[in-house]
Amino acid sequence: MDESWDNLNVQLDSNISKSIKQLGFKHMTPVQAATIPRFLQNKDVAVEAVTGSGKTLAFIIPLLQMLLKRDTPLKKNEIGGLILTPTRELAIQIDEVLNQFLSHVTQFTSCLFIGGLDVTQMIEKFKTQGCNIIIATPGRMEDLFQRKHDGFNLPASVKALEVLVLDEADRLLEMGFETSINMILSHLPKQRRTGLFSATQTDEVENLIRAGLRNPLRITVKEKKNTVNQLVPKTPALLQNYYMIVEADEKMNQLISFLRKHKKNKILVFFSTCASVDYFKKIIEQFVQNTTVFHIHGKLKQKRVKVIEKLRNADNGILVCTDLMARGIDIPDIDWVVQFDPPSSSRAFVHRCGRTARIGNKGNALVMLLPAEETYISFLKINQRTPMVEMLVDEKAANIVPKVKKFTKRDRALYESGMKAFVSFIQFYGKHECSMIFKTKELNIGKLATGYALLRLPKMPELKGKVIDNFTEEDIEPDSIMYKDKIREKKRQEEIRKIQSGEIVKKTRNFRTKAWSDQKVRKEKRKENRERRARKKKRKQEEMSQGDLDELDDDMKLFKKFRKGKVSKEDLNKEIDATLEKGEGVK
Repeated sequence: MDESWDNLNVQLDSNISKSIKQLGFKHMTPVQAATIPRFLQNKDVAVEAVTGSGKTLAFIIPLLQMLLKRDTPLKKNEIGGLILTPTRELAIQIDEVLNQFLSHVTQFTSCLFIGGLDVTQMIEKFKTQGCNIIIATPGRMEDLFQRKHDGFNLPASVKALEVLVLDEADRLLEMGFETSINMILSHLPKQRRTGLFSATQTDEVENLIRAGLRNPLRITVKEKKNTVNQLVPKTPALLQNYYMIVEADEKMNQLISFLRKHKKNKILVFFSTCASVDYFKKIIEQFVQNTTVFHIHGKLKQKRVKVIEKLRNADNGILVCTDLMARGIDIPDIDWVVQFDPPSSSRAFVHRCGRTARIGNKGNALVMLLPAEETYISFLKINQRTPMVEMLVDEKAANIVPKVKKFTKRDRALYESGMKAFVSFIQFYGKHECSMIFKTKELNIGKLATGYALLRLPKMPELKGKVIDNFTEEDIEPDSIMYKDKIREKKRQEEIRKIQSGEIVKKTRNFRTKAWSDQKVRKEKRKENRERRARKKKRKQEEMSQGDLDELDDDMKLFKKFRKGKVSKEDLNKEIDATLEKGEGVK
């Protein structure tokens, strides 16, 4: 049960307590109750807690309290607190929460150092208004440490640092910020308190704990069991997980049918690639009326913050996104998370689901899988201890594919967008971490192309030599498809005219014209990259114990028997339950 703030065995400053009450935080979440008192006892903490558990307050409140209790008050440009976080969206979100406290704790000022903002303006604000608490992304922070301007010297300003927070530490490392973090740590004083907050513990996070924390207190907060024999899931306790088994050529129809039924809700729809987000956003806008459709992916640098803010303030809406939105971002009242494409890993599955059912609220999540991917449900049950309930397909779902094709014939932009989405998905699928379940060779390419409403198949190496069934190309010349945008079409026609007249040469991918020596260099580089990836893969495999490998091998053999009809679903579930009970017994 969540604890009252009044029961906190540490006396908080009256202004902090006032902020907590005015912001409506009546009870502490388990991670807050476990972390805040210990962080305030001048201990470094390494906190692992499920997504949506309220980690932000677990470090903002101790940070402010420790700065208030300093013997010497911070000067205008002395930095007492530094919060590093992986994305600008999460940094802005933390900044919003912090500013709600700073409206009462007025003796401190804060700065937001992230990409997408003018560096000169950031530095000028720091110099004129001062800054005691920085919220930053590692790349921008590293950049500012190396800049020297009149009256701006960040290495000198951080000498007064009391508290460092590494939020979403596992993702900081996944996104390749290890070098930046090490550089930042080299500038910070050793006598400081450090809090590391993460949803999952990895070997990389463990290395960071050893490098950046001194004798850390480890805090792990799990969701509580409901019954004696029930497993503790890695997803939020009030989250209901569903799965739908659907053929590739029906997937788009089922998605639109689902969104039409739930258009009064707030929904996140996850896709694997930026191209898929761009394509399906256009389709959803066309076929799901009377709701607002937003989209976010890594290539939309400047618009992302505005999109998140609009969705936060909306009563309902659909956000089409990539895994950029899977971690840390808190949008209130998300009713459904829909995973149209399989997540890149089981951890990504948990993080996606964690966008709903946050901090004690209820929520729902649906993952849409192809028939060949059904064993992923059993895999999640073992690997992530995530129970799933099947949602049947809507037999009355309208077939919108012919209508999408009709629109595609009238707009070249939609035609090109669909081709890019299809190609990017095939490439993503071939690199899936769970390759024993998600096999490119088992994809029904024809049905997949039909489900993407393609007019014809693209030319790509993955399709070379394949016999494609269940797909009929449309009788239309691709060059005859015009852009709906008249300016863009005029530009295309001008380019065609110049090619036909010989004024310009049509760009082709003809590598034979390149010098043989250049080809040899590229070939050697590709070979080195392959060998490096192979060594990395081998190291990961060696890190797994033989027992884990044998157990995984047994699971996969069982899944294969089930798919071939040699084992019933009832026997499969019995074996899974037996494996889970054995695992719990070992713990």
